[in-house]
Amino acid sequence: MKQTARIHDLYRPVAERVRDYREVERRLPVETVREQAARCADCGIPFCHGAGCPLENCVPDFNAAAAAGNWSEAYRLLSQTSFFPEFTCRICPALCEGACCQGVAGEPVMIRQCEKAIIETAFQHGMVRPVRPVVRNGRKIAVVGSGPSGLFASEALNRAGFSVTVYEAAHRPGGLLRYGIPDFKLDKRVIDRRLEIMKASGIEFITDTRIGQDISGTYLARHYDAVVLAIGTPAARDLSIPGRELKGIHFALDFLRSQTRSIHGEISENPLCAKGQRVLIIGGGDTGSDCAGTAIRQGATEVRQIEIMPMPPESRSPSTPWPQWPWMLRTSSSHLEGCAREWNLASDCFLGNEAGQVTGVQTHQVEWALSPEGRPLKPAPVAGSERIIECDMVLLALGFTGVPAEGLAKELELDRTPRGALVPAPDRHIYALGDCANGASLVVRAMADAKKVTRQIAKDLLS
Repeated sequence: MKQTARIHDLYRPVAERVRDYREVERRLPVETVREQAARCADCGIPFCHGAGCPLENCVPDFNAAAAAGNWSEAYRLLSQTSFFPEFTCRICPALCEGACCQGVAGEPVMIRQCEKAIIETAFQHGMVRPVRPVVRNGRKIAVVGSGPSGLFASEALNRAGFSVTVYEAAHRPGGLLRYGIPDFKLDKRVIDRRLEIMKASGIEFITDTRIGQDISGTYLARHYDAVVLAIGTPAARDLSIPGRELKGIHFALDFLRSQTRSIHGEISENPLCAKGQRVLIIGGGDTGSDCAGTAIRQGATEVRQIEIMPMPPESRSPSTPWPQWPWMLRTSSSHLEGCAREWNLASDCFLGNEAGQVTGVQTHQVEWALSPEGRPLKPAPVAGSERIIECDMVLLALGFTGVPAEGLAKELELDRTPRGALVPAPDRHIYALGDCANGASLVVRAMADAKKVTRQIAKDLLS
């Protein structure tokens, strides 16, 4: 009997999708998803569940239910561990698939696509409803930040009977999900759909409010039984080389945020539009890729992404054996739309014209000393490899450095780790979770941390 092959063609045609900001992934037919879910083998030990998924989703169980066409059971199983599968199925890199037993000798099961079919079918048929606690416990909690960890914590605490108020500095809730991830990866109507359910369950959202400015952190500490900080890592890593003061050099998240606000009417005109410009993105991660897709849609004449790290291998590196998340080359939908990529390039200085506008970046190549398994250890400059890359706009996608020492950290007298992460003070009922407590990471890991910390909060306040 011929085995069902994994599907690789997930995207709408390039010529079509670059003309809009709708999600690039097409919705697979239900029967196709059932066939893919049926590829989930009786593997004995499901590494996708433990070693793969930080939320510990019961992947084999919901795959089996989906394969049988029992969507209500599939949703029941999925929603036991994941409050927001409509987010993770769109933006999670699918760590579970990296640990799938089918991937040892072949191709892993399409777990993320199965998850997407389950949650969208559940919404379509009215299965997703507000979860209201049977009784309130009389305790009030303030959650600062409405990104992935803040939303997950709010939902968990509300279900446990706490009265939850979420404070958000931006105009609309969602944090990174709304302002840091482009619409073509996550349609903002998906966020709004979930927010309406959360509000109906009793969670209050207060936006356009900066804690530490509009309301003090000490006010929250006095008026709530606990304060939960889910503020992410707001400090972007800069590139302090000569010429940094030139116009046209922007942080990646500022660029992405500006585009989202423009699309959804929060600003009348996008001040960071790449139309007609040659765009250079420094940093090879997902955020840089998102900038590439956005710049292409804005009408950039050229988009290039450079990275100091070496090009990853095209297949799983021996340094990350199964079931670890494989270090290997990944090509995003944005890369396929016309983004050139280069590796082993370090930036020396920015170049500009008399008007103070950036015109290029001088770079040089590096060579990496490798571990016996092939992982890069230390770079060394290559003599005579200096080169100028001409550009009109530079986007810095170099990650984040943690939470600043000033602001909330100082006001609430919270220590920080050497990497700038907040150290919570549970003895004073001040908690931190997600990226602000652990450093910048994946959305699914932020949610998993929120699950762990909220259990501790419930124990501290109710025992």
